[in-house]
Amino acid sequence: MPLNLQKNLPAIDLLKEEHIFVMDSSRASTQDIRPLRMVVLNLMPLKITTETDLIRLLSNSPLQIELDFMKIKGHTPKNTPVEHMREFYKDFDEIAGSFYDGLIVTGAPVEQMPFEDVHYWNEITTIFDWARTHITSTLYICWAAQAALHHFYKIPKYGLPAKMFGVFRHTLREPFLPIFRGFDEEFYVPHSRHTEIRREDILKVPELMLLSESEESGVYMVMSRGGREFYITGHSEYSPYTLNDEYIRDADKGLPINVPVNYYRNNDPALGPVVRWRGHANLLFTNWLNYYVYQETPYRIEEIKNINEL
Repeated sequence: MPLNLQKNLPAIDLLKEEHIFVMDSSRASTQDIRPLRMVVLNLMPLKITTETDLIRLLSNSPLQIELDFMKIKGHTPKNTPVEHMREFYKDFDEIAGSFYDGLIVTGAPVEQMPFEDVHYWNEITTIFDWARTHITSTLYICWAAQAALHHFYKIPKYGLPAKMFGVFRHTLREPFLPIFRGFDEEFYVPHSRHTEIRREDILKVPELMLLSESEESGVYMVMSRGGREFYITGHSEYSPYTLNDEYIRDADKGLPINVPVNYYRNNDPALGPVVRWRGHANLLFTNWLNYYVYQETPYRIEEIKNINEL
């Protein structure tokens, strides 16, 4: 089934060019199907690019999804038109009383700052806490994963001597969990970050389960609360040219940046990228939606509603 998206969202036309089936809300309203209600807190600078990347993956599920976008109230993005934000994004205040089946919180370009120095830290931690009482399952990506692990479990982050930048091989510690249904024993994930979390800190916390890691890029996926929360340090959602665009951007600015590892054909930017992560990215999002959102929603939504009423 397709995604139910707000009419005129730029991602609709972009994805139709890729023959991905999406439909706007006016058409979806004629179908007698209860869609999953999903919300994305998009903290990335290029909002439209991130919207498109996530919708591309969410659309591969057979489930119908109704998608909202949320923004930080006290932050004005520099790289996205104000008109776009007004039309397609909601402040937390507008949805705080709602219950959603799933939440995705993206990365943000603030990872080298102490968490508490991020000017929207109080607001985003309020959203993290809200998610535990209003969301069936939450997917935290990159900086959001570090931030939520710090907020809930006091997991520290550490600066890296050089940017973790490229496409890295990963292995499974818990291969029989539904989140990994269909995964190979080894799979690839893009990473683009200046900081890391460490396995020894994760393993000290009984409530956390380390699911996947890499010899090169370290911790990749952590789970808590039986799948109510997933913390992912990489960017499985990246399109084929996202790392290329980041590399050119930083090189043009004269920033210290290495060619992304295991990304370009023969390690030559002129030859373009080899996409090694698309299949597992699709499995990741489809498995999350099916096994941790859709199949858990009926009783978990009632459960958290009942808890909130106590």
